[in-house]
Amino acid sequence: MLSQTTWSEGTQSLTWALNRIGDEPYTLGLFDTAGQEDYDRLRPLSYPQTDVFLVCFSVTSPASFENVREKWFPEVHHHCPGVPCLIVGTQVDLRDDPSVREKLAKQKMSPVRKEDGERMAKDLGAVKYVECSALTQFKLKDVFDEAIVAALEPPAPKKKSHKCLVL
Repeated sequence: MLSQTTWSEGTQSLTWALNRIGDEPYTLGLFDTAGQEDYDRLRPLSYPQTDVFLVCFSVTSPASFENVREKWFPEVHHHCPGVPCLIVGTQVDLRDDPSVREKLAKQKMSPVRKEDGERMAKDLGAVKYVECSALTQFKLKDVFDEAIVAALEPPAPKKKSHKCLVL
């Protein structure tokens, strides 16, 4: 995989990544949008034409995990209904770090477990839950591969069942 940052400005940065699945090369344009509340009205302007969303949180931050459910997933699905979405747990290299665990324990918290991420993805209707570490590159290629697959094979729309209820 080849990755190169090509542009960065206030609200978002763009990275191009070249991935291969089998013998096929795919180029991903990754936009990292600003999460600050100041950008809530500007951020959705970058959403049109998106083929797949990677909604990320740090496994060392239970608050960022909750923001997936409360803010990020609803926001992208409001603006781009039907676009596939993956939930991505990041910084997995720090999940078992003693200093991280100690810091969280002082706040009566613990790192987010993989099972919790998988459950949230299922509850929200995300395509998949994946984890990675950008620092160690652990499963980073898998995240991009799953994004490519989701973009190329978006889930079929759920059929509404037609039921008749007579009272």
